[in-house]
Amino acid sequence: MKLHLVFLLSSFCISHSAFSAQPNILLFLADDLGYADIGVNGCKDIPTPNIDSIAKNGVRFTDGYATHCVCSPSRAGLMSGMYQHRFGFEHNSGPERFADPDFGMPREIPSLAEKLKAAGYATGMIGKWHIGFREGLRPHERGFDYHFGFLSGARTYLPGKTDNDPVVRNGEPVTTTKYLTDEFADEAVGFIERSQGTKNEEPPTKNSAKPFFLYFAFNAVHSPMDANPYSAALSGIADEKRRTYGGMLSGLDAAVGKVLAKVRELGQEENTLIFFYSDNGGPTHQTTSRNDPLRGEKGQFYEGGIRVPFLMQWKAKVKAGGTYTQPVMGFDCHATALAASGFAIPEGKPLDGVNLLPFLNAESTGAPHEFLCWRAGTQKAIRMGDWKLVQEGRSGSAQLFNLKTDLSETTDLAPKEPAKFTELAAKFAEWEKRTQPAKWVRQDQRNAEEGGTAKPGSTPKSTAKATNRVDEAFKKSDTNNDSQLTREEYPQKEVFEAVDANKDGHATLEEVRTYYRSKRSAK
Repeated sequence: MKLHLVFLLSSFCISHSAFSAQPNILLFLADDLGYADIGVNGCKDIPTPNIDSIAKNGVRFTDGYATHCVCSPSRAGLMSGMYQHRFGFEHNSGPERFADPDFGMPREIPSLAEKLKAAGYATGMIGKWHIGFREGLRPHERGFDYHFGFLSGARTYLPGKTDNDPVVRNGEPVTTTKYLTDEFADEAVGFIERSQGTKNEEPPTKNSAKPFFLYFAFNAVHSPMDANPYSAALSGIADEKRRTYGGMLSGLDAAVGKVLAKVRELGQEENTLIFFYSDNGGPTHQTTSRNDPLRGEKGQFYEGGIRVPFLMQWKAKVKAGGTYTQPVMGFDCHATALAASGFAIPEGKPLDGVNLLPFLNAESTGAPHEFLCWRAGTQKAIRMGDWKLVQEGRSGSAQLFNLKTDLSETTDLAPKEPAKFTELAAKFAEWEKRTQPAKWVRQDQRNAEEGGTAKPGSTPKSTAKATNRVDEAFKKSDTNNDSQLTREEYPQKEVFEAVDANKDGHATLEEVRTYYRSKRSAK
């Protein structure tokens, strides 16, 4: 079941008298948080009581997913409410100073903040943006009345540091005075107070006694591993790196608690819709994050890279202490927030997100999604029901898993279940036809100059575009959607023998890519 929506600013006609019926919307997004890093998902060594309270007062999604296995595309999926592949947002940017000039969520894709602002909300964002650096693409230019945070993918937490990725207030650099997570918490509380007309101080906003939308996008617990005072309370953790990580996570939890306390203090808890999830799975080897019992980590499409802590609370509408086991995805927060805000949107251009409220309140049966897909270049995955197909990069064949019996993805069932393999591959091919090729690849000092110009001999966007052309030609030729081409299907039969490297009578996409890469490198 899909929710099909279109955003037309001119179509919204909402009176100010309706504002009181609209819930506040509070969206916490953690960064690189592992599936098993919170108490309600099994964490024992680092307490997360404030995060856990969202589950206890609302619902925990056991099978909650991010739309990508790395930060930036996942955040674009959330803000757009759709698969970011629909507009070519498939890869991270790399550091801002090296990023491809095309990087960013395009203006023609409206953000959640732009939609809710048009519906009368006071809109604020605190924290990490990472979906647009250029003028016109920054938070205060994409529907947020107020932004305090930074634009890039990572920066130090330590106060007073400006480095290459400054903290900004509505685009203007500022100097921090506290550990960054703590400073973000104070800013989030200040925004809520101003939105409710309970605080008169700089910086002023024009929003008074409106429902608020706060997008609190943490950079915690992403590296760098900057220790903070919370680590001292975790002396029982022997591993110093894990103890540092624990302090960072405790700081995140305390920030969540500080914001929730302010909502309660203002008497707004009953009518505040709250979401909490992570932009991708934890990078265990880098930070000691935990994804168990899941296989894999950040950067992969095994469950550990994409299945994340996922919680929701709305005391006025959702029963406390619930567990929901059907697969849901980050962009469902977008669609649910729109539906909860109470305005009608005409059908047209689709959202991929689904309003979860009817499923939680037993008004709708079945699953919110027929299937869910992921793609990052040659990495691909699809989940449909209990079945999941994973293609991890250029090497190796696609693998088929049954998550009901094999949550840790240890046993490849592709040889035993060819019909199910073909079914999922065909569904992925169907989904892929509705996407665009990636508009950039990640760039840093290794393959680009400052300003985003590719270095000679590097393999940035030009190679990506060439690869996308090959992929598109392959899809058109694969008439039976079995992810391989016979000699009859192959459009250039005179080169088929050279393409079919293992001489099995079929050309896979990777064999086609390898052939054309070798042709380009020979020029």
